[in-house]
Amino acid sequence: MNRKSGVLLHITSLPSPFGVGDLGSGAYDFCNFLIETKQSYWQVLPINPTTPVFGNSPYSSFSGFAGNPLLISPELLVRDGYLSESFLSDIPLFSKERVDYGEAIKFKNQILDNAFNNYRSKISNDQEFIYFCSENKEWLDNYSLYISLREYFGEISWVDFPFKIREKKEPFFSDLIGGLIENITRAKFIQFLFFQQWGELKKYCNERGVKIIGDLPIYLNHDSADVWSNQKIFKLDGKGRPNVVSGVPPDYFSKTGQRWGNPVYNWEVLKDSGYEWWIKRLRHNLKLFDMIRLDHFRGFLSYWEIPVNEKTAVKGCWEDVPSEDFFNTIFDHFCSKDFIAEDLGEITPDVIEMRNKLNLAGMNILQFAFGDDFPNGSFLPDNNLENSIIYTGTHDNNTTLGWWEKESNSNERERVSSYIGDSLDIEKDGINWVFIELAQRSKAKISIIPFQDILGLGEEAKMNKPSSESGNWEWRFDESAVGDHHQKHLRLLTEKYLRG
Repeated sequence: MNRKSGVLLHITSLPSPFGVGDLGSGAYDFCNFLIETKQSYWQVLPINPTTPVFGNSPYSSFSGFAGNPLLISPELLVRDGYLSESFLSDIPLFSKERVDYGEAIKFKNQILDNAFNNYRSKISNDQEFIYFCSENKEWLDNYSLYISLREYFGEISWVDFPFKIREKKEPFFSDLIGGLIENITRAKFIQFLFFQQWGELKKYCNERGVKIIGDLPIYLNHDSADVWSNQKIFKLDGKGRPNVVSGVPPDYFSKTGQRWGNPVYNWEVLKDSGYEWWIKRLRHNLKLFDMIRLDHFRGFLSYWEIPVNEKTAVKGCWEDVPSEDFFNTIFDHFCSKDFIAEDLGEITPDVIEMRNKLNLAGMNILQFAFGDDFPNGSFLPDNNLENSIIYTGTHDNNTTLGWWEKESNSNERERVSSYIGDSLDIEKDGINWVFIELAQRSKAKISIIPFQDILGLGEEAKMNKPSSESGNWEWRFDESAVGDHHQKHLRLLTEKYLRG
């Protein structure tokens, strides 16, 4: 098997003078880092729109199709003539180590308003823009209308729209849309800019041998264009509100489980439609990414359904999904090698059986390899399946150094020491590089290392703490933190274990 490796780093964590990582020079510099270190993959988190209303989480969006305007690069807008350079002459002094989403959003909105106002007179004759709107009409029209209506009604969800608007009653609905044409056009134009910049970055990466792995959240926000436009495929009451919501039962990450709160799918309705909506969503995302991580894979076999009035996930129950029919239909359209099954958490034998039957690569987390099932657990490098992906940790884990210093117990540390024996030296190289080397030499076909572990950072660089509502998704790195030794060490291990 042709072994490869890559790095996990979300776009928001990239260096940028504009308060948040974006698709500008920092992204291209990082791609060059991957090239120099012989990496084959760049894994990112979801790139859909985020909002402070949902904690700025990339897993909680107004759309499962749209791109995040916050990731648009102002410097590329200047390069492409959408902005004059004078607009960037007075940039606020942003932190290089954390994202202040409130200030970054405020600044980016001003920039995007200026770009739209500069270009508004040319839009009706711009063939590229017209083509983009035509090609993406099915989701773009709904998304642009939805966020324009939310803004018009004071940033409220669609269930709180006036009845005649929520139910799209004529002529009231058309009359209101007529008054929002400029807002709708602005929303479409911003999506045009995003996909233009994303397409250029993906092309740059692909032409240099770097593939992008995307992340597809299984669920959508109730407050989203997708749920408003496709109410029948979700379990909603007569007023459009969910009776039950999504989550996972208690596990390693949380003693009370995770109450995600998204509406759950009505799988019988989806089945009757031939899973048309899912096919459209997957096809759209496979244009954006070379591979897709199917978040919460077990939810495609059975899912944890929580009564909407419950404050935690403890009192949920499992509900079945027509998984055999679903996957047979999906893989009539797509190739299984383009997908990764996020098979973490409470996994039952049927989940493993389905993953193997579909020939999907599963995930191994090295931080989980030294628990009570040691040395027989599947996460241990020697026990990895070849058709799998090994991670030192994910965005939901602490960094390796943070885990070692703050979370691991004495038994786990002893097991690590006994496993590596004399072959590796924690004191000399640091636990982060020991774990990176274990991942690189594992049996798994792909090794993915969070960039925080390459930099040797502690828990201050953790990306997300599940069930915590503040302080997440903010970590950034400054380019000065990346030294030649990081590059040389990663390249050395990549070549040593034939993953280059």
